[in-house]
This record gives sequence, C-alpha cells and structure tokens, in this order.
Amino acid sequence: MKHPIFTGSAVALVTPFSQDGSVNYEMLDRLLELHLSSGTDAVVLCATTGESPVLTAEEYKKVLQRGIQKVAGRVPVIAGAGSNCTATALQLCKTAQEAGADALLVVTPFYNKTSQNGLIAHYTYLADRVNKPIIIYNVPSRTGVNVKPETYQILAKHPMINGVKEANGDITSVARTISLCKDNFNVYSGNDDQALPMLSLGGKGVISVFANCLPHQMHELCRAYLDGDTKQAASLEAKYLPLMDALFMDINPIPVKEALRMMGYDCGICRLPLVEMDDAAKKELASVLKRYGLIL
Repeated sequence: MKHPIFTGSAVALVTPFSQDGSVNYEMLDRLLELHLSSGTDAVVLCATTGESPVLTAEEYKKVLQRGIQKVAGRVPVIAGAGSNCTATALQLCKTAQEAGADALLVVTPFYNKTSQNGLIAHYTYLADRVNKPIIIYNVPSRTGVNVKPETYQILAKHPMINGVKEANGDITSVARTISLCKDNFNVYSGNDDQALPMLSLGGKGVISVFANCLPHQMHELCRAYLDGDTKQAASLEAKYLPLMDALFMDINPIPVKEALRMMGYDCGICRLPLVEMDDAAKKELASVLKRYGLIL
C-alpha cells in the first residue's frame, strides 16, 4: 500500500507577477498564508497553473525555495517538474528535491509525445533517479498523450511512483485505473468538476484551480466526502460548479488570475503567449464572482 502524499484539496497555485513582469514574491507569501489559514491540504507550485513553461530556471528555483520556506512543513509542497525531454525533467526533479519539495508532479511528455512504452520508460528513468515520490500528471487536452490504465498498472509497481493527477475527463478510465492498481496507486482529480466523482471511485482528492479563489470551500467539499457526508459534498459541488466552469472560460490560468485580481489579489497578467481576457469575458467572469459575494 502506498500512502497518499495528501488527501483532500491541493491548490494548483498561480505564480504572481508584478507590474513589471517579474515574480511578485510578496504576493506569493500572501497567497500561501491564505491557503494555510483556509485548510488547504497541500500546495502545488510551478505547475500548469503556475505558468512553469515561462519561468526561468532561476525563477523556478526561487519560487520553490520561497514557497517551501513559507509553508515550513505545515502541509506538503508538490513541485511541478515535467518536460517533454526526459533529461530536462530529471534536472527539474533534482532542483525541486534540493529546494525541499515533498513530491514531484511530472506531466507526460508533450509535442514530441511518446507511446505507452515510451511513457513507461520515461517515468521509470525518472523514478530510478529521484528520492521524492512522483505524481504523474495526465492532461491529454494539453499534451496530446493519454496514459492508459494498463500503463498505470505497470508504473504503480515502482516504489517511487505514488499516483496520478488525472485530467483525461474519462471517469470510466479512472474506475479501471483504480480497479487495476488498487491501493498501490493514488488517484487525484485534475478537474475541479470531477473531484466528487473521483472521490466516489476511491480517489484521494483534487489538485485544484478553483481552490485559488475559494480554498476553504474546496477543502470542505473533499473533507465532507472523506468523512462520509456525501450529501454535503454533493451540495457543495452543485453550489460551486458555475464558478468552477467560469475559471475555464479561457485558457488556464488566464481566468483564475483575473478572478484573483478582481478579488483583491493582484497577481499580474500571464506571460506571453497567454494574453488577457477580452472585456466581454471579464464582464461575464465578474458576474459569476458577484453571485458568490467574492467582489462587490
């Protein structure tokens, strides 16, 4: 049996930028304090929502160091550490380990992609060379690669491969993965709107974009289900589904950064090639936030 890195809600944290485009480390501290005081069960730094592809090597290292220092062991910190180059992914993993990360979130190779055998070789190569547990990140809408349940079954045999952030949108596939891997592999939802269905199948929680805006509520949704209060969990999922959807009306993390700005957490705009939402989309997003009392 592999113990999960966390259970409940992990925030896929944005990387805040200043007006000049540099990383805003003071805002990073402020966001982390929000999550530590709101019940967030783990923090994910420098992943997709954290705009890892546009961070320099020095920024990547410093964001991890600053975040891990701020969290100070109060919850697990998971570092995004994936690449379509296996050697580069390993270097990111080593940087994250040296910074003190508790686990490594490693996205599947993208653009050059690979086969299922290639996925096994890629993750085995990394797992043989790291000293922190790996969580695979499967997000075929971004990478063009989808990990099959049978591939997870093979990878789950490696002691350093702990689980997956599953964002393939296929609940049947998730059920098969859990059936094949059993307690040897921990499954987390990579989609906010599928957190509850995955929990019901035996998932351990969610790595959440929505939690950037309402960390306590996502924590409570997961905690309710894990404590056996399925009615409350379902009620919270239904209540917040419109906001979960609204945070994906444009490419992530464009909407969530805009939402945080509207809520008083100015995290700057995304770096190119991501661009700001148009005025109509901003108005629509503001309307949803107002419904939840998040802005006046």
